[in-house]
Amino acid sequence: MRHTFVLFGRQMRHILRSPDTIITVAVMPIAMMLMFVYVFGGAVKTSMGDGVNYVNYQLPGILLMGVSSGVSYTAVRLFTDIQKGIFARLRSLPIPRSAPLWSNVLTSLISNAIAVFVLVLVALLLGFRPSGSPLRWLGAAGILALFTLALTWLAIIPGLTAKSVEGSYVFSYPLIFLPFLSSAFVPTETMPTALRIFAENQPMAGIVELLRSLLSGGSVGNEVWIALAWCIGILLVAYLFAMGVYNRRMLK
Repeated sequence: MRHTFVLFGRQMRHILRSPDTIITVAVMPIAMMLMFVYVFGGAVKTSMGDGVNYVNYQLPGILLMGVSSGVSYTAVRLFTDIQKGIFARLRSLPIPRSAPLWSNVLTSLISNAIAVFVLVLVALLLGFRPSGSPLRWLGAAGILALFTLALTWLAIIPGLTAKSVEGSYVFSYPLIFLPFLSSAFVPTETMPTALRIFAENQPMAGIVELLRSLLSGGSVGNEVWIALAWCIGILLVAYLFAMGVYNRRMLK
């Protein structure tokens, strides 16, 4: 753990010294939220009814987009360290073989948690008014942390196997796009049948609905099990595959 935290400190210093990372992880999701609230929000509220607080409605989707964008930098950091020989140097030191990998995972969790916190603060300024209890907020934080962890291990795979910087982060594009094909920003009832079936059953859909129910104080039904199943399933598959690739690479 000591070695992992030392390497984690190195990663966080790199993030603070990289303005483009901060802009992408924090500023871009904020810009998306402003666009949806002030450009599309009026039209969506008209179709959904005047009683809908659109900031409350669309925030879960923005949070998932922010995390999906943020984890891409895990892949980039990993790829860059391998290309520059940092991993080879660390392997020659008397530290656990897994410490460099776990430091990247920890960095992703903390940096994305900070980005989520900033997004919630901005949403409060825009009119976000949650009615969930502190326990529900804790549940929302937990599912976001699990979602971040699952996508982080997914990001490690291209970080270890990519042949270029572009190839290391291109995996995140479908993840960022998936919330658009769910109930994150508009009700699925308005979609064509084939698209509606996909939108209601893809990974982001259950997580969006669970976050919305937790933050609004609404009824949490099967969404909690659907969201947990997707997060844990992605986490287990990504972790096993990533560790297999990592161990083979470290043994070279």
